[in-house]
Amino acid sequence: MDLQLQPLATQCAVSGETFTEGARVASHLVRMGAALEIMRFDVLEAHVAEFRPEGFVACRWVQPFKPRRAGEHPDRALKLTAENLFVTLADPTTEPTPENIRLLQFLALMLERKKILRPRGASTDGLRQRYEHAKSKAIFEVPSGELTAEFFVAVQEQLSVLVGAPKAAATPAVTAGSPVESPAPSTTPDAPAPV
Repeated sequence: MDLQLQPLATQCAVSGETFTEGARVASHLVRMGAALEIMRFDVLEAHVAEFRPEGFVACRWVQPFKPRRAGEHPDRALKLTAENLFVTLADPTTEPTPENIRLLQFLALMLERKKILRPRGASTDGLRQRYEHAKSKAIFEVPSGELTAEFFVAVQEQLSVLVGAPKAAATPAVTAGSPVESPAPSTTPDAPAPV
């Protein structure tokens, strides 16, 4: 899963105010327009209620603003991978939301399978799973949760926004002579009701 995104903005997408160091900024990934392009919008936390994107918000996180260091290229596009999306959402300064927790849990499973994260057991209170990032050796804690069918349906909706909807499987055409399922037999009013 790779996306090309804009770097963190230096101004609020709603008010136009310039971000100052330490200002709380809410970043949103939004699917826009008919081309389903993913755009990043950065909004001062104080103006989040006024932010009304013209697309579907896939995920959102809040972090303190840090100005770019000298020598960084502000117009360089960032490559958003599953790995750095996980690192961004798992950062302790990022405030959790139900949508982000669900996405974080799924990304942890996926990255564990790819050996990017190594499981390190549950936290002492048992409410979080601990993972070690293979490259940085950083430990991340992910809230524990049940992996139900509803969980995967909700994650699929989020991921379809980020990477596009899965291609629908073609339904087989019915041709002459091919077997067709008959509808379930109906009950007649005279038939006894099942007990």
